[in-house]
Amino acid sequence: MTNLDILLTKHIEKSFTRDSLLGAVLFFLVLSSWYILRPVRNEMAVANVNELPYLLAAGAIAMLLVNPLYSWIASRSDLKKIVIFCYSFLILNLIFFLFSWRLFALGDSIWLGRIFYVWCNIYSFFVVSIFWVIIINLFRDSKKRAFYGVIMAGGSLGALFGSGISKKFSGSFNEYGLELFSLSSALFLFLAMILAVYMLSTSKNDNTSRLERVGGGSFDAIKNSLNIAEIRNIAVYVWIWTGLMTIQWITAIGIVEDWSKDPEQRVWFFATIEQIISPLTLIVQLFLTNIIIKNFGIRNIMFSYGLLFLVAFVAYGFAPSIVSVALVTIIMRIFEYGINKPTRETIFSTFEKNDRYKSTVFIDTFISRFGDLSGSGFIALSKLTSIASNSFPLIALPIAGYLSFLGIKISKNIKTKDL
Repeated sequence: MTNLDILLTKHIEKSFTRDSLLGAVLFFLVLSSWYILRPVRNEMAVANVNELPYLLAAGAIAMLLVNPLYSWIASRSDLKKIVIFCYSFLILNLIFFLFSWRLFALGDSIWLGRIFYVWCNIYSFFVVSIFWVIIINLFRDSKKRAFYGVIMAGGSLGALFGSGISKKFSGSFNEYGLELFSLSSALFLFLAMILAVYMLSTSKNDNTSRLERVGGGSFDAIKNSLNIAEIRNIAVYVWIWTGLMTIQWITAIGIVEDWSKDPEQRVWFFATIEQIISPLTLIVQLFLTNIIIKNFGIRNIMFSYGLLFLVAFVAYGFAPSIVSVALVTIIMRIFEYGINKPTRETIFSTFEKNDRYKSTVFIDTFISRFGDLSGSGFIALSKLTSIASNSFPLIALPIAGYLSFLGIKISKNIKTKDL
């Protein structure tokens, strides 16, 4: 056997365990629930395209208001109760949309679509954030962090499965509206809640800590994100990253629009990109994520993201083409979901208990959405200049450079003894 064969064999033995597979199934259920709704959310965006900036702002404000409420619940509950309360509340929301579409004659209401769009953005961030709160509390030690790649792979399969269900239901949308989508999504989230409670009840790792109340106050997440350097740095990192990703995506959309005016050809292009990204990301998550994090190191990974944005923005600025869009999109997405996301969750697992429950959710919800708003605002301001639209990212090159610098700073400040 070659050294590579031995390395992969050891990786598989460490990564594919009962706990990692349960985590993968849990992420499968969570992302299946969300990806059933995602195409409907996108349709609501198209139907309200002129109001999108206001809807994005409404989503950010809603997350800022919801976070203290979540922190208040977390302060008075253990992790099992947090999962039951939050997931049950979201399931009840889905049931409301299910019945409101027909029983309350709101199917033709444009305001229902707008409310659903804003709610979906909150839903997508919270179901995933709470999932990661479960994972980083169950699998905190260095050996179990090897599970993250397998767990992410389960999520990728869930995204594919949920999208497939949504595609099956798409032909009945005009007749049934949100009913089939809401019912199916609620069912998957209910199954996820049951599995999460089972995992928390039966895990032999750190039981005492998980069954104790978190304590603290309702505004801990906001205060700690401002006052504690380690948390503030990662919050700024996520804010800049999501802003740069939005700049990259809006620029790519413009290049694709210039490439073809045929909607069917554009749909074919995006579908082809997804077909390439999904299996490649799955391979990375299953076999390479843990190896890369362990051998390449958190510092180099955090530093590399800014460099990738630098290369992407230079490509868009000097060689705007459908090929550059395809390459940038594939590389950025695989890096984010296969490497960078597991790395960030590894860093989150080093936080104190109060921040693992609260600050991580605040960062993944409000800070991420604020980053989206900042990125779209950057593009809007750039349009006031005489610069060509595909050159907008060149203005953001210093920001991408700062992201790399911040990545190094974060890696120096985190607790490294278990990494």
